[in-house]
This record gives sequence, structure tokens and C-alpha cells, in this order.
Amino acid sequence: MTIAITSKIVGLEVVKPGSEPVVAEPVAPKLPDLNPLHIRIDERPNGSLEAVSEKIEYYTSQGKKKVYVIVSFVPVEGVLDGQPITVERPIEFFFPIGQLSSEHQWITATMRTISLAARGGFVVQTLADLRKVSWDKGPVRCGLNQWNKPLLHDSEVAAIAWSIQKILYERGFLDIDGNQVPAKVLARNYARRKGARFEPDQDEIMAGVVPHETPVAVMAPVVSVTASKSGENCPDCGGEVVRMDGCLTCTSCGHSKCS
Repeated sequence: MTIAITSKIVGLEVVKPGSEPVVAEPVAPKLPDLNPLHIRIDERPNGSLEAVSEKIEYYTSQGKKKVYVIVSFVPVEGVLDGQPITVERPIEFFFPIGQLSSEHQWITATMRTISLAARGGFVVQTLADLRKVSWDKGPVRCGLNQWNKPLLHDSEVAAIAWSIQKILYERGFLDIDGNQVPAKVLARNYARRKGARFEPDQDEIMAGVVPHETPVAVMAPVVSVTASKSGENCPDCGGEVVRMDGCLTCTSCGHSKCS
């Protein structure tokens, strides 16, 4: 092929071996961020899912009650800082049949609502709101606080919401205060569960997350108790004090005159 030179030649240069211009390799475009915690899940995927079954015991003015709850989890893929990650999210809160009675209808309805919130990415806020529900039948005892004292909740709804938060904390999805664990930490925990090993990083330490290899302390069993308001305030924190098992106990910090 012949090329005609129509412009004036102003200089000549011989290209030496190895001096050819370097052509840069094409750089792959950075993936847009898509937080896997905010991705909407339209429906439960087919097949089996990893799940946790929990027996929840609590005490009301009518005595001891117990229910069983199953929480299913599903891996969700996303992108953070241009890197693909996979986290595990709760997707289904299930109330098994065989314990359905007229008083448990609201629990079944609540489980359906929590499941919808989980698929939309709002389960953390939903559980926090449910813990604020109150009723007029007195406090509900469920679980223990950090001082190994009984926890009192404003209603059955609040007690069950706290118990579900505990399940998600033990799974590593929430921190000890019921807040959302960052997606990066969830991705590392999921990778650990699938066989990869990492050293805890600052994100995990700040989030208060316990790696899944380290067992989380299980809530100790509770004993039956009736609670009544005493009209006094706690000398430590000023919170409301109730009489339980003959002892004045603070509902906020757990202070008791018998301990």
C-alpha cells in the first residue's frame, strides 16, 4: 500500500528497538456502589435456606409464656468501593404452626410484617420501633441485662422484638445495642463462615461484633416472677423501681437492694 505525502518533510528520526511508545492497558471501569443491605428482595428464593430456631420464654401478669420463632437468612451480593461483596441478611421470620391460638394471631401478623421489612432493608428500624410498643397489663420479663438482672419490657410485642434482636446479634447482623453492623464487616463474617480466615479489623472492633468462631454468651434461663410498682426511684440512676421476688429492683440499670 502506497501513502502519498502531501505536507512538507521537516525532519527524520530512526526508531530504535525498545523505544516504541508504551500503550497503556485499558482500565476496567469502576463498578457503581450498590449496598447489599439496601437491595430490595422481592420474594423468598426457592430451595433451602440457613435458619435459626429460637424458643422465646417470657413472663407476664398471667404467668409464663413461650413461643418458637424461626429466622431464615439469605446471601445478598452487592458492590462497595468498587469491589463486589456478599453479605448475609435475614429474609424470613416464621412462626411455626401448632402454637396458633387466638392470642397468638398478632404474633403471626407481626412476623409477616417483619419479613416484609427485612426484604425491603428496614428490619433494624422495624425491630427498634416494635420495642417501643406498650400495653396496660404491666411489665413483661424476658432475658437478662449486663448485670445478670431481669429485663423488663413494656409489652409482649417489645419482649419478642428484643428476643429477635438477640438472635440477629448472635448471628452478627446487629451489634450489642441493636444497631446495624456495617456491610464490610458483614461481608468479612460471611467469608469466614464459608471458610476464609481474617484477623479482626478496626471496623469490627468499633462495631462490637464478635467473629462467628467465638461463641456468644447465651442468655441465662429466667425464673418466674411477678412485678409491681413500688413508687420509689433507683438510688443509682433514678429509674423506676419495681418489687420482684420481694426485692426492689430498678427496671433501667438492674440495681437491687438484695444483691
